[in-house]
Amino acid sequence: MATKAAPAPASLPVSIADIRAAAERISGAVVRTPTLHSRTLSQLTGANVYLKFENLQFTAAYKERGALNTLLQLDAEARAKGVIAASAGNHAQGLAYHATRLGIPSTIVMPKNTPIVKVTQTEGHGANVVLHGETFDAAYAHSRELEAERGFTFIHPFDDPRVIAGQGTATLELLEDVPEVDTLVVPIGGGGLISGAAVVAKAQSRPVDVLGVQAELYPSMYNRIHHTEMPCAGDTLAEGIAVKYPGGVTARIVEALVDDIVLVGERRLEEAVSLLLQIEKTVVEGAGAAGLAALLAEPERFKGKTVGTILCGGNIDTRLLANVLLRDLARSGRLARLRIRLQDRPGALFHVARIFHEQGVNIIEVYHQRVFTSLPAKGLITDIECETRDRNHLDRLITALRRAQYEVSMVELA
Repeated sequence: MATKAAPAPASLPVSIADIRAAAERISGAVVRTPTLHSRTLSQLTGANVYLKFENLQFTAAYKERGALNTLLQLDAEARAKGVIAASAGNHAQGLAYHATRLGIPSTIVMPKNTPIVKVTQTEGHGANVVLHGETFDAAYAHSRELEAERGFTFIHPFDDPRVIAGQGTATLELLEDVPEVDTLVVPIGGGGLISGAAVVAKAQSRPVDVLGVQAELYPSMYNRIHHTEMPCAGDTLAEGIAVKYPGGVTARIVEALVDDIVLVGERRLEEAVSLLLQIEKTVVEGAGAAGLAALLAEPERFKGKTVGTILCGGNIDTRLLANVLLRDLARSGRLARLRIRLQDRPGALFHVARIFHEQGVNIIEVYHQRVFTSLPAKGLITDIECETRDRNHLDRLITALRRAQYEVSMVELA
C-alpha cells in the first residue's frame, strides 16, 4: 500500500506544532521513556525492531501524556471546579494522578463491575471514584450528567485535540531517538495514540509508514475506515483497545494519515505478551503488545523494515498474565497434558510413570479418572500434566508411550 502524504496542517485538528508545544508543556512531569533496539525480536520477525517502553510511565501507560497536556491548558475556574472522566482503564489512572499532583479535583465514573483493583488504584491516585451502571456506556452517560450538574470539565480519553497532541509526544520522542525508523506500528482503540503518531510521522522530511493494529474482536476503526460491518464483541486480551466506537476527531486523522490497519487474533496477542516478558523482561498488557503481535502475524509485510512500536501499557492482571504464560508454554510443547488409556490393574500407573522417567520428563499433576468416563468398568483414563524441554522432547515421550502399546492423545488448547 502506498505511503500516505500529509494534508495541509490547517485541514486537520492537530498539527505537529501542537504536539511540539505539548512536549514542552509536559516535559519533566512524565517519563521520557527509552526506545531500545531488540536484537532477538528483530531476528524472530525479520524486521529491525525498536520498542518504545511507555509501560515505564508512573501509571504504566502513555495515557498520562494526553491527560496532563489537557489539564495544563485549563483555566483557573475549570481547575477549581475539577475534572471528570469515564474510564475503567489507564486514562482513569493517568488523569487522576496528574490532577491530584496539580491540585485539581478529579472524579472518575466506572461501571459497577469494574475489578476492585482498578477502583483501588484510581482512588490511590487521589480521584473520587463513582460506580454507576453495568456497562461503560452507562458510566459514560452518567459522567456527562455530572459534568452538566456540577460544572466539571470532561476529559475525553481520546477524542480531544489536546489529548491527541499529548499522546503524539511519545512518537516525537521515538523518532528523535531513532530517526531511521521507516515504519510505525501503533495499537488503535479509540485512536488517540495513533492520531498523534501519524501527525508526527507525516511531518518528517522522509516517508514514514504508519500502520494501526486492532484486535480482531474489536475492529471498530477498521470498520470506520474501510466501511465494513464486522462485529465488535468478545473477551479480548487487549482490553485497552477494545473500543466499540472510535472517535470522530481521531477517525478523521486516521483516514487522512494512517496507511493501513492490521487485525490480530488472540493467539498472537498472547504470544506477544509472553515474548516481551521472556525476551525483553518487561510486563506489557495485551493492548501494549498489539504492535509486536502484528509483526508476528504478518512478517512478510515488515521484513527488512526498521520498525518502531509503542508498548503503550503494562497494566495486566497478574492472574491473567500467569494464564497467558502457561498457555504459551503449552503451545510451545514445554507444558502438556496427555490423556492415556489404562487398564484398571495394580501397577498400571507405575508402568506409565516409568516411561516418563526414562524420557526425562517431569510429571506435574496426575488426574486419575475411573467413574466419569465412557470406557468399560475396568477401563480408566489418566490425564498427566508434564513439563518437557521442547516440542521434540514431547514428541519423543508420546512415541515411547505408543511403542509401549498405550493409547495417548494430547489435550489441546483453543
